Amino acid sequence: MIPLGLVYFAEYLINQGLFELLYFPNAEKWLNQKEQYRWYQVDYQIGVLISRSSVNLFQVKRLWILPILQIFNMIILLLQIYFSFIPSIWIVLALIFYEGLLGGCAYVNTFYRISSEVAEEDKEFSMGVASLGDSIGIALAGIVSMPVHDRLCKFL
Repeated sequence: MIPLGLVYFAEYLINQGLFELLYFPNAEKWLNQKEQYRWYQVDYQIGVLISRSSVNLFQVKRLWILPILQIFNMIILLLQIYFSFIPSIWIVLALIFYEGLLGGCAYVNTFYRISSEVAEEDKEFSMGVASLGDSIGIALAGIVSMPVHDRLCKFL
């Protein structure tokens, strides 16, 4: 529950608090600010779709690695907002795609491991607790993203 909740916390903090502020004026020739935001969402969802569809090909046993990677991803994107050090929107699109891959990977591997490793009499409870973990992560990210976004807007 904890790795899944942390992955979702970082993921949704990125989506709810940072996406709108990841803007590349040099991409304005082909994508304005609103279009960039929409493409971030599409890119993220494609990453989620691919990773949630790949558990039969690729499994992650050490789920604790995923929140570390997602938090690191969040820090990179937060630093981009402050310092604008990434030269191209394509790099940010790759990071957002990776964000979706990590989130989908955490979700599908958590539930895959529950379904394959937990005793039959404990599966229903375990799946409910895991679902609670991602919901708590998403809710906390929503709460935290509002002051973070406001603070970033004052800085910019």
